[in-house]
Amino acid sequence: MKLEVVILAAGKGSRMSSSEPKVMHELGGRPMLEHVLLTAESLPCDKIHVVLGHGSEKVREYLSQRKTSICHNIVYQDRQLGTGHAVQQTLDQIDPSIQPDLFLVLYGDVPLITPETLLDLIDRNRESLSLVTLETDNPDGLGRIIRTDDGAIAAIVEDKDATDEQRLIGEINTGIMLAPTGKLREWVDALANDNSQAEYYLTDIVSHAVDQGFSVDSICTGDEFEVQGVNDKLQLCILERHFQMQEAQKILASGAKVMDPTRLDIRGELVHGANLTLDVNVILTGDVTIGNDVLVGPNSCISNTKIGSGVTILSGCVIEGAIIEDDVMIGPNARLRPGTILKNRSKIGNFVEVKNSVIGTGSKANHLAYIGDATIGDACNIGAGTIFCNYDGVDKHHTTLGDRVFVGSNCVLIAPVSIGDDAFIAAGSSVSKPVPNQNLAVGRSAQRNIEGWEKPKKEK
Repeated sequence: MKLEVVILAAGKGSRMSSSEPKVMHELGGRPMLEHVLLTAESLPCDKIHVVLGHGSEKVREYLSQRKTSICHNIVYQDRQLGTGHAVQQTLDQIDPSIQPDLFLVLYGDVPLITPETLLDLIDRNRESLSLVTLETDNPDGLGRIIRTDDGAIAAIVEDKDATDEQRLIGEINTGIMLAPTGKLREWVDALANDNSQAEYYLTDIVSHAVDQGFSVDSICTGDEFEVQGVNDKLQLCILERHFQMQEAQKILASGAKVMDPTRLDIRGELVHGANLTLDVNVILTGDVTIGNDVLVGPNSCISNTKIGSGVTILSGCVIEGAIIEDDVMIGPNARLRPGTILKNRSKIGNFVEVKNSVIGTGSKANHLAYIGDATIGDACNIGAGTIFCNYDGVDKHHTTLGDRVFVGSNCVLIAPVSIGDDAFIAAGSSVSKPVPNQNLAVGRSAQRNIEGWEKPKKEK
């Protein structure tokens, strides 16, 4: 059976108080729309239609950069005349002679709807109109499901159009529905806008289906968060915390140790091995891969990084776009910038910043150093206060260190420069010329001692 999906994403989201399109606000490090797209792409569907309106250029640009094997079609809803109008705009672009058997309606601001619920909806459909509903203690502002005495769905009434008695109903419409495409065309074309909002409500097709003798089926989810729409930033925050707790529970279920699930943020994809420990206030962003027996200390932020096994990351580290091999020690308060590669058993200590550099096996920079655009060999020591001067004001230049190089404290290596194997750089040196193997480099200004010097005194 051929299925197509439409995602309604044209809303202005005025209550978000932001120039950003509502569906582009992030949840778990991804736009809300992305969550819905990924769910739709997991279904057995042939095409996904996305209805755009406010801020469509930003959304369209985002969609153009996504990689997917499923065909996407963008529909523009220039005038916001309601959900029924949005679906009608979409159906108008589909040739009736090649239309799908079923049409599924999703929403770009309902990001946590699951594939399991939608597959259940699809599996149950028997050429009828099928809805996802929710029983809730707080139905205010939501469309109520009106049922007959025998329990059949008769209609959906929007909150603003409901009577006082109807507002007492706890079963609400989530907006998610599945219908035969041909009948959906007919029902949508029959919609009117004689309501308090002067909009074409998609929910009104329920009464049309009932009038024609069609059955209206439903599945009722017990998870309010799954079908929660986002209309303001408070609702987005509530969904974010729920999402993060779900992610923490997945990690815990896999055997990892999370010191406090309420203080963990995963804003992307995490793949990890055995015996992972995540301390409090850890933030993982983008694609993060972690091996076995890894400790990530408190208040650390890791983004788009591959981490080997036996790695210890102490508190307060910021790591972005790095490759970290096995048995590496990092931190506390270290910063690894994009292009950093730490080889096995290397060590980057407190207040050390590394950018676009390779740190060799067993090499270490224990404290207070900047290493930029460098290749450092094995078993090297970078002393405290050492600076790799890689920028001349116009271009970046490279520094190369051989194996077993010892750089004393408070040295300046001025790129481009190379240091040979087993070389020794004396503390306080400024080095701008090559240092051959096994040489001692001393690059200090001559010291002068001035007799009779008196400390300056402040004038009265």
